[in-house]
Amino acid sequence: MTRRDRAVRAARRGAVVTGIALVGLAAVYVRALMFTPIERTQGPAQKIFYVHAPVAWAALLAFTVCGLLSLLYLIMRERKFDLMAAASAEVGTALAVVMLTTGPLWGKPIWGTWWTWDARLTSTLFTFLLFVGYLVLRGALSDFDVRARFSAVLGVMALVLVPFIHVTVYWFRTLHPDPVVLKPEGPSLPSVMLVTLLTSIGVCTVLYIGLVMQRYSLAVLQDIREEEEAGGGIP
Repeated sequence: MTRRDRAVRAARRGAVVTGIALVGLAAVYVRALMFTPIERTQGPAQKIFYVHAPVAWAALLAFTVCGLLSLLYLIMRERKFDLMAAASAEVGTALAVVMLTTGPLWGKPIWGTWWTWDARLTSTLFTFLLFVGYLVLRGALSDFDVRARFSAVLGVMALVLVPFIHVTVYWFRTLHPDPVVLKPEGPSLPSVMLVTLLTSIGVCTVLYIGLVMQRYSLAVLQDIREEEEAGGGIP
């Protein structure tokens, strides 16, 4: 099987995985709206939490994977690591748009403001803009080695920010609520809410995997085409 055939097959599998995840996401939100109780203090607006938090998880997972793959590229100089990192960065940036949209929609009725420049929100926005710059940089550079090396440095820089985003609610005063799952003393959500949240996190993780599979496959096909146009195709 040729490299092109493997990429096409992976893209088709990614499309199937993505489709399953989208169906699962719809089912999760039906559960959240109809079968998960309304939170006592926040009311119906809290239902956005079941999309916002899982998408935030998936976006930060994408940025972490991008950073790790970027580090591997800098060490091993293999093209596949750069292409995988770029695919993860693109998907993560798209997920971050959803995260930064649903957050204010949830926050406005609860905290009375769309946005505040506290540590959690500011660091998240900065990381998002860093990845926007990552994608702009890749689009501006035509030389593969230069593009891969410079973007890998940005990816590793962003990797450092991901754990910082998590600990900001502990280190700084912020309107953003404390974690309700990743806590030393264990989750603080009622079991029915926790099941809905964890199911949504799982579905968003599968969605991330499916989208990355498709984007990476497209990047490989583009790489093959560029190699063929240059007269040095890779088998």
